[in-house]
Amino acid sequence: MFIGRETELKLLEERINSNKAEFMLIFGRRRIGKTELVKKIITLHGGIILMGREESKKLQLEHFSRLLAEHYDDDFLKKQSFTNWDAFFEYVYEKSKLSRTIIALDEFPYLIKEEKALPSILQDYWDNKLKNTHIFLFIMGSSISMMERLMGYKSPIYGRRTGQLKLQPFQFKDVAKFIKNTQRAVELYCVFGGTPAYITDVDQSKNIVDNIKEKFLRMDSYIYQDVRFVLMEELNEPRYYFSILEAIAAGNASLGEIINYTGLERSLVGKYLSVLMELDLVRREISITAIKKTKNGIYSLKDNIFTFWFRFIFPYEDLISLGRSEEVLSKISRDLNAYIGKAFEEIAKEFLWETSKGNFSKMGRWWHKGEEIDIVALNDEGEDIFFFECKWSKLNERDALKILTDLKQKAALVQWHDSMRKEHYGIIAKEIAGKEKLREKGYQAFDLSDLNETFSS
Repeated sequence: MFIGRETELKLLEERINSNKAEFMLIFGRRRIGKTELVKKIITLHGGIILMGREESKKLQLEHFSRLLAEHYDDDFLKKQSFTNWDAFFEYVYEKSKLSRTIIALDEFPYLIKEEKALPSILQDYWDNKLKNTHIFLFIMGSSISMMERLMGYKSPIYGRRTGQLKLQPFQFKDVAKFIKNTQRAVELYCVFGGTPAYITDVDQSKNIVDNIKEKFLRMDSYIYQDVRFVLMEELNEPRYYFSILEAIAAGNASLGEIINYTGLERSLVGKYLSVLMELDLVRREISITAIKKTKNGIYSLKDNIFTFWFRFIFPYEDLISLGRSEEVLSKISRDLNAYIGKAFEEIAKEFLWETSKGNFSKMGRWWHKGEEIDIVALNDEGEDIFFFECKWSKLNERDALKILTDLKQKAALVQWHDSMRKEHYGIIAKEIAGKEKLREKGYQAFDLSDLNETFSS
């Protein structure tokens, strides 16, 4: 099932309709939907995907020959396979001279492993032939580091691409449109993250605990080990990276806490964190009012499935392999509500951006000397400042007022346009009884019904 990717599809449609030669790189980690995106384009406009495999050049070219012969109903190619990459690109060149021809080379890094000169061969054909045709050439890959090297100035194809798309995990709004039930969407997004393959694989008729049991705690489920496989593709020394990721998922957010948890040298932790951030696995955040050069940053994992896996699955793999999944499920169930509550903050931010109507210029967390506010949103032009607390729980009016009173006390510690700012206070929760009364008192109050109204439209 194809969901989301409206922006990416629109961009590609514009390029296809231009009828100019296009050389697009599409990359992103496994299961993120690269192939499905190109399949959607091919469904609409025709074309073919040629999947790279880890096999010899001879077998690879024979495989591509069979696919192209079937696609173009070419009797000669059915009998005589390509013997080198020059023959392959010459064939593509001839086919793309007269009309729009869409060719996708998927998992391109596998092809390079067997033929190191392939980028140079592609450069030669692009410069001298293909750029003057109607070709739309997709180069796709799951190895982010290798695909980014292909775009680097040392690569033979540097400067040849006409565009690139790095596919990111879905935002919550994409998941909510697919799941339909907003509470179920929040729970599933907080556990399975924004990876399309995982979200479309969940059983919407079952609750979150049953989905965890079925998808993470069964040794025959592909998701059980898929996080490991995705990371192993990018990381050369997984034991150190995994230790750091486990530390962050366990709530060790600062550099010092990560060092203490892992027992690794400060220089090693700094080095590996830099790599993890380059791979879009980890984010570093500073308090919203802090100066950019501050060293007091905190780290978190960018996709919820990695946080969940390193928090609840990775530490208990021995128990799972021994068939003691019920023990692990009991541990997860005990801490699940608190875990979802933390992940819910990012969904709340997305909701506020969606409904802000330009009122916010900046949004993030604030902390100082042990005090913390979940969300602070700033409007630099109007000097408005918004303070929000997030609670994954059902609140009555009294509970909400107490939270808002505490929020006001913490807000007084936030230094930002102190003498002239206009303050606004709000709360975002699973359910708020009496939220209309809170709004009458000047507070902003939102719960799942408001999220449903925003994200289902």
